[in-house]
Amino acid sequence: MNRTVRTARGLVLALTCAPVFALSAQPRVPDAAGAVPRGMSAITRADLERDLYAMAGDGMRGREAGTPDEMRASMWVAEQLRSIGVKPVGQDGSYFQWFNMVRTRVSTVSTNGAVGETPLTVWTDFVPLGSANADVSAPVVWLGDGADSTIDVRGKIAAIQITAPPAASIRTTTNSKEVRYANAAITAATQRVQRRGAVGIMVVADSTTDVAFDGLAVLRERGTYDVDGGAPRFAGQATQAARPQSARTAPTPAVLVRGRMAARLKAGATAEFHVRVEHFTTPSSNIVGVIRGTDPVLRNEYVLYSSHQDHDGVRYVIDGDSVWAGADDNGTVSVALLAIARAFAKQPGKRSVLFVYHGAEERGLLGSRYHAAHPVVPLGSIVAVLNGDMIGRNHPDSASLLGIQPPHRNSTELVGMALRANTLTGAFQLDSIWDRPTHPEGWYFRSDHVPYARLNIPAVMYSTNLHPDYHTPRDKPSAIDYPKLTRMTQWMYLTGWYVATTTKRPAIDPGFKLER
Repeated sequence: MNRTVRTARGLVLALTCAPVFALSAQPRVPDAAGAVPRGMSAITRADLERDLYAMAGDGMRGREAGTPDEMRASMWVAEQLRSIGVKPVGQDGSYFQWFNMVRTRVSTVSTNGAVGETPLTVWTDFVPLGSANADVSAPVVWLGDGADSTIDVRGKIAAIQITAPPAASIRTTTNSKEVRYANAAITAATQRVQRRGAVGIMVVADSTTDVAFDGLAVLRERGTYDVDGGAPRFAGQATQAARPQSARTAPTPAVLVRGRMAARLKAGATAEFHVRVEHFTTPSSNIVGVIRGTDPVLRNEYVLYSSHQDHDGVRYVIDGDSVWAGADDNGTVSVALLAIARAFAKQPGKRSVLFVYHGAEERGLLGSRYHAAHPVVPLGSIVAVLNGDMIGRNHPDSASLLGIQPPHRNSTELVGMALRANTLTGAFQLDSIWDRPTHPEGWYFRSDHVPYARLNIPAVMYSTNLHPDYHTPRDKPSAIDYPKLTRMTQWMYLTGWYVATTTKRPAIDPGFKLER
């Protein structure tokens, strides 16, 4: 699950989207007309658990996009699809649709700094807080906590001491608590100095930020990512590479330094830092395969099941572990799609079923943005997108279906199929809060269905929402609720079965327009 928005404090269930039913690990009879699709029996807990331990084990090293670890995981997924009988529809008869990520990062070789005569090494002594070239050399003026806004910083480097940020500004999930604190504190500190005429800002770590310093360095060293030629993630979005330099914001250059630098900066030293940014491309891929439908006409239409195979890779150590394995995010949906493929291989629907594992989701939905713009089948032939992101944690009876209420709902007919499938499989109590446009997480906009929804393809997203292990090394296969994962998989499968077997494709709601 891609991270872009501050976390809400507290999780409240709103049981407003579907009735509550007695729960069962086995699917119910789907309707008065007959039996459960026989393909449902191919979805088993044993397969899900085995596959997840393989995909999200430490041997995959967190599947970071643009690394050999993502390629290793992608080849593993492709081999599983081949063994199930899913046919490749990628480039050159393969399972892979390749694309280039455009990466912008601070150069480790060409970036340096100094306080007086003491040199500073990037990522060890200081962390650049932006991604633009900068050359700053000036006397330092000490601002303390920045409360005194009358201190003249024009033409100087403003040195400001981090203080505790407002509690509401600190995320409650992702990374370590020290990193969450530090990110909020850095934002608060720099905001107190921006637009006051300083030529540069040196943010001085407090004790908590000092603990987080190495983690912040690891995270920011990676830089930012984009994909050229991809569909927009937000309305009116241009890719970074295509955006004119003059159109980009230019905040005052800022760096974070360790707390031990405070005494030198208070003494009125002269400081400098020189930041050089480099741009290059690095490959990632979508994994794409199909199970053809049985109807001679409808088989030319597709139900698209969506996951992402990447996660955060090997990062900094939390609780003795540096492999950010991403079992729930998004190993759970990735193995669910394998189980769903087994079900459709056993009993194909009338429509064809397209399985797309999107690469580089954690980099900003890059794979889905690319595939939405360059689909392996005609875009108009995709009748629905069933996307999942994190479906194996939290209360066993709760889940979320996003795209279920305005302004995110784009197909009432697709939502109706999903709700019906829920009552007949997992019977989850649906938390509607996460789908609201007022939710501070902006949850709907953070996964791979979004580029398709923007193109007016009926789309929903299945999730069991955030938990304290989100984007940490603690997101391991051992923490997954496998009975719940099985029921979530059955729910996704049965929704797709309805879409694949009904004569009429689900319609887009009149007047739908997706805006953030």
